[in-house]
Amino acid sequence: MQPLRLIVVFVLLLITVRAAEFDAAEATNRFGVELFRQLAATQPDANFAVSPYSLSSGLALAYTGAAGATRAELGRALHFPDDNAALAAGFAALRQRLAATVQKTVDSLPQRQKYETNAQAIEWNVANRIFGQQGYAFRDEYRALLRPAFDALLQPLDFRSDAEAARRIINDWVETQTRQKIRNLIPPDGVSAITRLVLVNALYLKAPWAQRFHLSATKEQPFHVRRGNTELVPTMSARRYLGYMRSEGFIAMALDYIGYDMQFVIFLPDEGTSLDTVAAKLTPSFLRTCSELRATPALEIALYLPKFRLAGMSMALRKQLNALGVFDAFDQPRGSANFDPIAPRSATEWLMIHDVFHQTFISIDEAGTEASAVSAVASAGGAAFRKQPFEVRVDRPFLFAIQHRPSGACLVLGQVVDPR
Repeated sequence: MQPLRLIVVFVLLLITVRAAEFDAAEATNRFGVELFRQLAATQPDANFAVSPYSLSSGLALAYTGAAGATRAELGRALHFPDDNAALAAGFAALRQRLAATVQKTVDSLPQRQKYETNAQAIEWNVANRIFGQQGYAFRDEYRALLRPAFDALLQPLDFRSDAEAARRIINDWVETQTRQKIRNLIPPDGVSAITRLVLVNALYLKAPWAQRFHLSATKEQPFHVRRGNTELVPTMSARRYLGYMRSEGFIAMALDYIGYDMQFVIFLPDEGTSLDTVAAKLTPSFLRTCSELRATPALEIALYLPKFRLAGMSMALRKQLNALGVFDAFDQPRGSANFDPIAPRSATEWLMIHDVFHQTFISIDEAGTEASAVSAVASAGGAAFRKQPFEVRVDRPFLFAIQHRPSGACLVLGQVVDPR
């Protein structure tokens, strides 16, 4: 009888647990679409645009310093993770990808200038800042997060003693950040002696088309504005190989900016389809699909696109954020705002967001775009070559997006009901 042999193997596995990666572009688009629908529902006959990227990255500053129910509400509305490190890493990665896109156009500029008249690179600036009541003991830990994580500062102002002076400082800062395109972001009486925290965001983009429209081809063309009226508006035209996709009730087309990593996407409803119907289909997954649109020689499009310029008034977004479930951050009910990670509260003083102000400027012309702060998917059409270009006239109200292709992030979402 053989002796019993006992063999024991003991293995100790040491595993490092990592926080799940946070996709800032996906969260930006989810929040942006939801906010856009809120605004569209109350402004069906208005031109307007918002910057999901600027708003999300700016609101991240407040979220980083929120706690308790305040943090939970903001997190649900913004689709943010609970972990601040993951949040900061996600936005830092997106910021780096955007910077790389811009730098690529800068690096290629000397070569393009050899054969291209008036060659340009993309100009880009995004800035976020929180202005808080001076005298608060802002925590060093919070200050330390702002610059490396979000390239932002917390700046104290004396709202209590001189709200108007504080308003001017905020507006001057925004004007500088947006190359003087956004003026008077905070309207008169937008802040007061009881203001304790104001979130401000600013974005500037100047992007030339990959292929410019010829000035000589721009003509007055009819545009069917809301309420059945038709107006003549300056309309650009060109034959282009464009990214194109048909969905239920509308088409999507993508025009490239220089470098091909940013695009202008047009969402044009079919005749009889409302903008609201199209807006309902602008889901994050659909926007992700749009980022993958590519021009194909199988489909040449004769495009007619109106020039337009949106210079909207300052929007206070408190009601829209309330509709998305954010109340505690605005101290509703009184005493509920919890931004203790920014500064400790006392029995009589605590931080709250007074309002979130946002304003956009966007201009589309033959050279490109200048902007400041903007469901069912069918396969791409045109599988066979055409002898004649497929004509698309953007001659009725439409939606648009300015999108970063590599990440899918929407920098601007807007609607145009009257390009005049």
